[in-house]
Amino acid sequence: MSAPNRSIRYKHFHRIAWLAVALALGVIVFGAFVRLSNAGLSCPDWPTCYGQAAWPSVAQDAVDHAATAIRPVEPHKAWREQVHRHLAATLGVLVLVLALLAARKRRFGVAQIAVAAILVGTSIPVYMQGQYAVAAALAAAGEAMLLIAAFRWSNLDLARAAAITLAVIVFQALLGMWTVTWLLKPVVVMGHLLGGLLTFSLLTWMAWRATDLPIRLAEVGKLRILVLVGLVLLGVQIALGGWTSANYAALACGTDFPKCVDQWWPAHDFREAFVLWRGIGVDYEGGVLDGEARIAIQLAHRMMAVVVFGHLLAVGIRLLRTPGMRGWGSLLTMLLLAQVTLGILNVKLALPLPVAVAHNAGAALLLFVLVSLLARLRAPGA
Repeated sequence: MSAPNRSIRYKHFHRIAWLAVALALGVIVFGAFVRLSNAGLSCPDWPTCYGQAAWPSVAQDAVDHAATAIRPVEPHKAWREQVHRHLAATLGVLVLVLALLAARKRRFGVAQIAVAAILVGTSIPVYMQGQYAVAAALAAAGEAMLLIAAFRWSNLDLARAAAITLAVIVFQALLGMWTVTWLLKPVVVMGHLLGGLLTFSLLTWMAWRATDLPIRLAEVGKLRILVLVGLVLLGVQIALGGWTSANYAALACGTDFPKCVDQWWPAHDFREAFVLWRGIGVDYEGGVLDGEARIAIQLAHRMMAVVVFGHLLAVGIRLLRTPGMRGWGSLLTMLLLAQVTLGILNVKLALPLPVAVAHNAGAALLLFVLVSLLARLRAPGA
């Protein structure tokens, strides 16, 4: 994607983009808190919580709502889920503003973004009325409009990137709904995590491009390839981490590290561990896999961690040796070491909530560094 032209970009676009980046990070970290504190199903209906825009402060507030037949009211958990939804909705509004601003110089650009948003927005009350097919059609039409616009537009003014980000946000809302209605189905939970981090990455890229602070290096090509490979590897590791969490496999090895249940290579079942689709209607809270399948997931996460650590450490050392990049190299190396330490502490301390949430935040910060480098690194004269 090409760099934006300052003459056609709204002057406060970069400030709004950075605000969205900060909020996206907050949504990711708070979402990890919700998931890891077992509050993901504390509001069994969507987008309301026991029929309320906020949440029931006491169980009696929702006694007549149909959702109580699905799950008893737990106010101390319900507020977490509903606050997370409100934060995500606020982020959606910010991304919509960015998309409207980026498209304002395009012919019918604002109208296309606005109509797409109206279609998606209309699908929500239609869904709440039980007209699921109509709601799905409206949401799909809105998504299609955004994607068609994105691929027709260039990215000179970040219009393409903003439209794609808005489309991702819309799909994130659908994943959030399915997370609840499909009872924490692991592939949906993992997808929701990846979607949140993809949104964060797109916003980070846009914010840097709009700020227009390039880092120009003579041999930028090799370094960009190393960073891009690191980004792909980190993405795979984050997906494995999400799969580990969604299948409640974080403590499959007990509190043993580097061994697993006191063995270097314990009995495991990789075939069962990575079945992505098991139908609808199963309550996945607490997990449904047996011990050997969960051990396989944990082993895969640990082995991939070694690969990611080795590559990102090499990238960090390369940056430390590159004039003008030592700050980025130090930041990447420190975050990498902290992330590995948090991962080990998660196991040794039996997954304490603050450490587990910090481990999720660490992954997002590593992602921020790599995406920032990709956004800013350019060849001289580019």
